[in-house]
Amino acid sequence: MISFACDYLEGCHEDILKALAATNRLQESGYGTDWFTASAIEKIREACACSEADIYFINGGTQTNQLVIDTMLQPYEGVVAAETGHVSVHEAGAIEFSGHKVLTVSSHCGKVKAAEVEAYVKRFYEDGSHEHMVFPGMLYISHPTEYGTLYTAKELRELRAVCDTYGMPLFVDGARLGYGLQARGTDVTMPLLAELSDVFYIGGTKVGALCGEAVVFTKQNTPRHFVTQIKQHGALSAKGRLMGIQFDTLFTDGLYEKISRHAIDMAEQVKAVFQEAGYALAIDSPTNQQFVILENNKMKELEKYVGFECWEPYDEQHTVVRFATSWATEQEHVDELRALLSGCKSME
Repeated sequence: MISFACDYLEGCHEDILKALAATNRLQESGYGTDWFTASAIEKIREACACSEADIYFINGGTQTNQLVIDTMLQPYEGVVAAETGHVSVHEAGAIEFSGHKVLTVSSHCGKVKAAEVEAYVKRFYEDGSHEHMVFPGMLYISHPTEYGTLYTAKELRELRAVCDTYGMPLFVDGARLGYGLQARGTDVTMPLLAELSDVFYIGGTKVGALCGEAVVFTKQNTPRHFVTQIKQHGALSAKGRLMGIQFDTLFTDGLYEKISRHAIDMAEQVKAVFQEAGYALAIDSPTNQQFVILENNKMKELEKYVGFECWEPYDEQHTVVRFATSWATEQEHVDELRALLSGCKSME
């Protein structure tokens, strides 16, 4: 059975496995003070065109989001996010568990609009009772969003302007950043993210690594004693070398870009397969996540042969489902999906 259920079904890219095996017996210091981590940091600084960036490696996305938000906010502050944002929907209340409220604004296919964020914050400060309320202390966005959509450079600059007006840091969740940067037609680059955000992270878990996210503080604004706070959150890996080796490999010879581009190529084929078979798209996503409208009975038949994620109801007879490609998606997977949809393979 083939699966497009998510983009972290496989282990990791073979070059990472080779690097882990080749360095396995080498002795290195722990907690991210090893040579491999230092090398990865320099390569990421170069990719960001941000020589002053502070970079740390965290095991997973939820840990990263909670750490960044908790350490950058005051106890009385919350984080503004789209109502569909990962920190609001799919992190089991991790942000609230750390003592910070997620303050939601409307989502537009996963994105927030600068005017609406500004209106939300403006209303807060105009409220005569705002001292009794949770302060909006940070803006969180995802790029790509949970709906596979992308911000433009113009939209990011508009959000940056709102954040500057109200003294809020801009935090960009880049769990799938590679797929966003390699999407066709995007005008957002890693140096642009470094310029416009206060902190962002480069996803490894969903983009070729066994695990790990690289947090990039771009304005010499790393929270005080950040390593200590990582440990307080239970997120400091003793064998930090494991993530250092992975990111050092991903940022050698353009591997991160190449494998991300492969996922985009596969996603474009998946999109075409559904369109050629007469299915409508719920969202025209330019990234590795494709959202298709399926009739409910057809969906139940198809899921016998291929893995995908039921996303949300479309109407009483139809459901929006998500097909996600990845760095590891193979051409034969797409070809089998095409055969299933064209009826070349029995679905009885």
